[in-house]
Amino acid sequence: MAQPETTTPVREQWSGQYGFILAAIGSAVGLGNIWRFPGVAYENGGGAFLLPYVIALLTAGIPILLLDYSLGHRFRGAAPTVFRRLGRRFEPLGWFQVAISFVIATYYTVIVVWAIRYVGFSVDLAWGDDPGSFLVNDFLRASGPGFELDFVGGIFWPMLVLWVAVLVVMALGVRSGLELLNKICIPLLVVTFAAMVVRALFLPGAIAGLNAFFTPDWDALTDANVWIAAYGHIFFSLSIAFGIMVTYSSYMARRSNVAPTGFVVGFANSSFEVLAGIGVFATLGFMAAQQSIAIDDLEGLTGVGLSFSTFPQIVSMMPGGPLFGVLFFLSLSLAGITSLISILQVVSAAFQEKFGLSRVQASVYVGGLCAVISLFLYSSTSGLSILDTVDKFTNEVGVVASAIATCIVVTVGARKLPELRSHLNTVSTAHIGRWWSVLIGAVVPLALLGMLASSLSDLLAEPYEGYPATFVAIAGWGVLVLMILAAVVYTLVPWQRPVDDFTPVELPAKQEVRR
Repeated sequence: MAQPETTTPVREQWSGQYGFILAAIGSAVGLGNIWRFPGVAYENGGGAFLLPYVIALLTAGIPILLLDYSLGHRFRGAAPTVFRRLGRRFEPLGWFQVAISFVIATYYTVIVVWAIRYVGFSVDLAWGDDPGSFLVNDFLRASGPGFELDFVGGIFWPMLVLWVAVLVVMALGVRSGLELLNKICIPLLVVTFAAMVVRALFLPGAIAGLNAFFTPDWDALTDANVWIAAYGHIFFSLSIAFGIMVTYSSYMARRSNVAPTGFVVGFANSSFEVLAGIGVFATLGFMAAQQSIAIDDLEGLTGVGLSFSTFPQIVSMMPGGPLFGVLFFLSLSLAGITSLISILQVVSAAFQEKFGLSRVQASVYVGGLCAVISLFLYSSTSGLSILDTVDKFTNEVGVVASAIATCIVVTVGARKLPELRSHLNTVSTAHIGRWWSVLIGAVVPLALLGMLASSLSDLLAEPYEGYPATFVAIAGWGVLVLMILAAVVYTLVPWQRPVDDFTPVELPAKQEVRR
């Protein structure tokens, strides 16, 4: 008879369902919700984009979110542990997800630092008359693509302080660290961002901005790229397929109501994105009115340009601009911090389980290494170009490939899809039907294969953003190769904690028949 599950080390747990939901929302709601969704929606049909967006949420986002939840909750571990328990040959996929999280954490931190610094810049409008030039030349001192060792003190030192604070939170553990941070930050984020949106709605020109955001261009629905954009955004927005939700759900209590929390987190994340779209486009409507131009003529409607160039310009134009700027960048900082913590927990938990490390040891050794790489690469004058390239390849190739592999492993390799659906139905009040198995087994991987093929085609056609081929080979393709190598190497290292003497809880024998 297999050994009982209690022979494995006792796992930390959230204090309850509320703590987990807040932490999961804190992970899902990040920088992309504020600076990416509004621009993606506007560029892909405006109000019409909400249709493929909702379809993508229901057919890909929530199904993969539930897949991550079921894997973590049933097999009780970080990503490498979970995939090894599916089958020894699948462990490299878990380490590949850890490598993705490690890479993302190195550059995510510097964006949070930018947002924190801009809270201070908002007070006296330090960016002056040309926010774009201030960002690139004065603040970042960007030198273009390359690998410079000229560090920017205004980024290096705040980044060092942020890393120390983050590692302290990690060392405090799941309940006293991660959960407590989210219980403070998420309500504060909601209040702060809601206040910013309300202020934006009363600006002159706000209605024109909302009309631009919500007016549907139905012709866009016939464009395959619009659907790819919808699936791509939902996928990146929910923090799925790179170990976060697998790790977080493993800390849920045995009797947790798993499936409904997936719906709550998924719809909460999307609701925040729509709120962000309302706030951002009401503000852009004001900017267009002040310049007497159409919103179509505005530039920098997404990403770094929207947050750190366009928004400062708007703040300088509007009455009470400094307060608006503080609210916006404080919201950006809070969203970034909660997501950063979740990304790092993937790495920390994996190394704790593989090497028998304590929370403090994992924070010092693994987190410290991540911090050193982060400071070395992204506080230099070449940090912006490195970040842009690493982010592109990691998300559009690494994360998508990880999701495809997860669906294939669970469906074909380990053949655990019926068991995972049965597990969700056993521990949840919501019933998950066979539709979920069809989506995970066929629809989602096919949709993601289309996304991956499109991304690879673009990246192989010419060097990304016209950067030098050597630079792209190192910062883009080279990073992907390193992640794959890391996955192989760490799989070969012996486990220092028992991992194979594990038996999941027994499922009711008649459940599949009854359902």
